[in-house]
Amino acid sequence: MSSQQSMLSAKMANVSPFRVMTVMHRAAELEREGHKVVHMEVGEPDFSTALPIVNEAKKALDKGLTQYTSAPGIIELREAIAKHYKRKHRANISPDRILITPGASGGLSLLANMLVSPGDGVLLTDPAYPCVRNFIYMLSAEPQLIPVSLEQNFQPTLEQLEQFKTDKTVGLWLASPSNPTGTILEKDRLFAASDWAKSNGLHLLVDEIYHGLQYVEELPSVLEYDDSAFVVSSFSKYFGMTGWRLGWIVVPDDFVETANILAQNLFISAPSIAQYAALAAFTEEAEAIFEERRIAFGERKNYLAKELKSLGFKISDNIQGAFYIYANISKFSDNTEEFCRELLDSHHVAITPGTDFGEYKANEFVRIAFTTGMDDLKLGVERLKAALT
Repeated sequence: MSSQQSMLSAKMANVSPFRVMTVMHRAAELEREGHKVVHMEVGEPDFSTALPIVNEAKKALDKGLTQYTSAPGIIELREAIAKHYKRKHRANISPDRILITPGASGGLSLLANMLVSPGDGVLLTDPAYPCVRNFIYMLSAEPQLIPVSLEQNFQPTLEQLEQFKTDKTVGLWLASPSNPTGTILEKDRLFAASDWAKSNGLHLLVDEIYHGLQYVEELPSVLEYDDSAFVVSSFSKYFGMTGWRLGWIVVPDDFVETANILAQNLFISAPSIAQYAALAAFTEEAEAIFEERRIAFGERKNYLAKELKSLGFKISDNIQGAFYIYANISKFSDNTEEFCRELLDSHHVAITPGTDFGEYKANEFVRIAFTTGMDDLKLGVERLKAALT
């Protein structure tokens, strides 16, 4: 270790790289060399931001609305989100409980700082979105990883929650729909987890970032049932606003003041133009566009799932949301990073190694995103067949 590296905070020792970004960097190198890469690695919708949102941003620019906003965000947007919960989930959420954040990452960072102290333990599924455990490590706390298998559709049981809880556990963090697995917690299981957290004196945080992108009739929000839960959500996925860096959190009444103080200190406010633009996300015109895109994602999911199974990948039969398939590669390899590297370098198909998402059987899995168009998906499947058969 160099003398300069010795100056790093000890907390950085456990913070892992975001491997999907490494894959994207290598894919970009290959593209600069003139190769056609099929991108099935990135969790970003291939559709550009819907025109009603873009037009609303232009209006805001013309009006000169480029200053800081209040730390929790403009009231018009928080009211629109509250109405969204009322309409979609019959949940009565005060706009005061909603804070607009610079992406869901900004929201997760705020909630982690508010809820987790050094030495604490937080229950997480393994696999899970990698930045979540890294946020916990950055606070000198411990991610308490719960191994969830394909056989249980990658969601934890109450018996597992009990098994992995310790006297250091302060919270339970869940995701529905999940990245990387695309699975959800159905209402009975979600509400049972809420009751379990309450009975054990733990806070409950639910990642609902992929809400809207679902392929089941019912996708419950924990806020339908539990006013004490914390929720993080995003305009990036269903609403297609990745580069605008806009998300939101919902906190219980007793935490509103503290959350506002943290927002003031962590990021002052979310981007003003993105906030004004997002007002159009809740219009009928925009929602019609989002629903067309959701149907397209569903068609891609059905196609890709069928093709991956025929090639010998083991996958869930119940992919209920998001735009990922978490596929078992044990028929082909026991080294996910080597498997992904070979596919990219030799066959120009970019997918993400399972080691990005945790430890449990990570070398047996890859995440494959159906965020690219059907033509590219078909090309990617052709290249997979050439590589694996």
